[in-house]
Amino acid sequence: MYIIDERDRDYRFGDSGPKYLMKGPHMNFAIVQFMPGQDFKAHYHNVMEEDFYILEGEIDIIVDGTVNHLYPGQFIHIEPGEIHYCKNSYDNPVKMVSVLAPYQEVDKTDVEDYKY
Repeated sequence: MYIIDERDRDYRFGDSGPKYLMKGPHMNFAIVQFMPGQDFKAHYHNVMEEDFYILEGEIDIIVDGTVNHLYPGQFIHIEPGEIHYCKNSYDNPVKMVSVLAPYQEVDKTDVEDYKY
């Protein structure tokens, strides 16, 4: 058992991206934040499933070309192999929980020039 305070961790890209509170051994758990206009490039996972739960703001999460407009209280599950892309096209920051499982140290494949 252990406890982690979110304030002790940093977002990957300064003010945005994932802030991992746990990486492995069985899953990843992160708080993800994107400011207005920010995005996270298209990618997919070979083994891990990814879930997002929206806490604040709005975001478009595009999965295999389908735009999913999400807002607080909504949850999205993304299967391995599904190409997904996150973009905050709205006026406020978005904050969401991300869970990836089963844990794999390396399991992300970027998709260049992804169009949706």
